[in-house]
Amino acid sequence: MDKKTGVIIAIVIIIIAIIGGYYAFGHSDETTVKIGYLPSDHDSALFVAQAQKQYEAQGINVETSSFNNGGDLMTAMASGDIDVGYVGVTPALSSISKGIPVKIVSGAQMEGSGIVVSNKSSINSIADLKGKKVATPGEASIQYMLLEYALNKENVNISQVNPSSMKVAQMNDALKTGSLDAIVTYEPYASIAVSSGYGKLLENSSEIMPDHPCCVVVASDSFIKDHPKELKSILAIHENATKYINEHPDEAAKLLPSDIVPNASLEGNVLKGIDFVSGLNDTYKQSVMDFKDTEIQLGVLNKNLTEDQIFYKG
Repeated sequence: MDKKTGVIIAIVIIIIAIIGGYYAFGHSDETTVKIGYLPSDHDSALFVAQAQKQYEAQGINVETSSFNNGGDLMTAMASGDIDVGYVGVTPALSSISKGIPVKIVSGAQMEGSGIVVSNKSSINSIADLKGKKVATPGEASIQYMLLEYALNKENVNISQVNPSSMKVAQMNDALKTGSLDAIVTYEPYASIAVSSGYGKLLENSSEIMPDHPCCVVVASDSFIKDHPKELKSILAIHENATKYINEHPDEAAKLLPSDIVPNASLEGNVLKGIDFVSGLNDTYKQSVMDFKDTEIQLGVLNKNLTEDQIFYKG
């Protein structure tokens, strides 16, 4: 083999190595982020962003997982199975109080839940729930906390009702068949029960606790530390999707999963009644701190938390 041939072979080997390296590591710029969510329109920003391929545009590969309730989602986050989550503020605060290394990185939406009773029921007030069968997504959920808060205002202890935990998707059927007297659920399930004729709204969460925070976006401390660029992109995507929902609710409704939103026309009106938010401005953070204080008063949260413990500092 002459010198010229040897040089050519060497160049070919280098090119092959470069090409091989590209295919082996060329997708390293595309980070896979595991995002958990609840089957609710409260997580509309996530669904809209996916439908509009906003994550792909930023080179982020997203793997999503659905959870029955916020407690299960936070358990998955504690074990490292989830990087980012759309979850209720109650399970988020509870997890932080237990030392799970997560932070709230953005608000998602305000209010958006309701107490719904059977349309055949004689229940006409919160006090009438005494002795009745009432389902929530679980004791770690914001809906359970709202039920306890509403009962407390009427001097009724939650032990005086018969609360049970149930998958949200099953609550409406149980209310329809008479297995339950009432459900405390998030949208769009409250509106579906009412519009379908078998449920009547007893109180909306906006009446129970006006302007309360509901769902938030959380991220694990390790993800915040190891993937600052990706987190920044995710927060920007969340902000863009939130803006789209607030400005185009009817169009946004058509982008939500059909298994969560069976009626896009109804959903458009539901989205118009929910305040979708993004970011962590001082007003929002104060609403979370006030909500935290209420949880402590009710005994839902047994440990005080500071802003530094709760919120991400971007």
